[in-house]
Amino acid sequence: MTRPPLVLFGLILSLILFLSSIPPAKGQALPELPLNGPQPTMVLVRVVAQGAMVLGRQVGGARVTITDVASGHILATGLQQGEAGDQNQIMRTPHLMEEPIYSSRPSAAFTTTLQLQTPTLVEISAEGPLAFPAAVQKTSKTLLLIPGQDLTHDGIVLHLYGYLVQIERPKPREALIAKDDLKLRASIRTLSGSLVRPHGDWDSRKIRIYGEVLVGNRIIERLQMFYDEGSRTFEAPFFVPPSKDVPDGIRLRVIATDLSTGNSGMDQADYPVLSERLPPKAIH
Repeated sequence: MTRPPLVLFGLILSLILFLSSIPPAKGQALPELPLNGPQPTMVLVRVVAQGAMVLGRQVGGARVTITDVASGHILATGLQQGEAGDQNQIMRTPHLMEEPIYSSRPSAAFTTTLQLQTPTLVEISAEGPLAFPAAVQKTSKTLLLIPGQDLTHDGIVLHLYGYLVQIERPKPREALIAKDDLKLRASIRTLSGSLVRPHGDWDSRKIRIYGEVLVGNRIIERLQMFYDEGSRTFEAPFFVPPSKDVPDGIRLRVIATDLSTGNSGMDQADYPVLSERLPPKAIH
């Protein structure tokens, strides 16, 4: 059944009035910059532990380098300094895509001002945590910088993957007594220095944490490690092999790996093994 002509006319008129009420699209204003000559361009870089906090002074920060890809010249280099950031804001607060995560509260960053005359393709690289040389990781990304267009707020965020794993006991290179029952103990933190523990923001229940006893390059035992709240470390008992079986000593290794985030860390140390203790002689 066809609509009456008056009804159709009313619908068309309503559509015309609606479309006429929509403001015309406007382009964004052009940047108010000189047409030629070098322009000061601020670049902020923030180095973050993957799935964790910013690398701050607690772990020695990170080194940042900005390189002109075309010429290979280093445009700026320096240290990221400051705090690790607000844990509640970074780890527990939901964010929209465009909302700042790291800059809404004070957190470490590297900031420099470059004098750019033309759009410049740069490589921004970072390495850290600098206070833990054995755990240092590196990363980089390439992007185009536009003269006079500052990159601030969260800035360019570079993620480093890994864990800080440190064997606390036995102390590295400490002599062990053959056939002793000992305890392997290790601390595990994110690259930003945050503690890994059960039920925390960095939940150890989601991470594979284990120890290994090696003779040469051969693993002779794998150890399941458990969290000890008193020492805030992970520990596991192990048996020291007879000295005749390990003339060059043993190696202890602790590994932490999270398959969901790609973070992995390791520490290992070598230990000489001395002959077992002899029972005291009976006095007659």
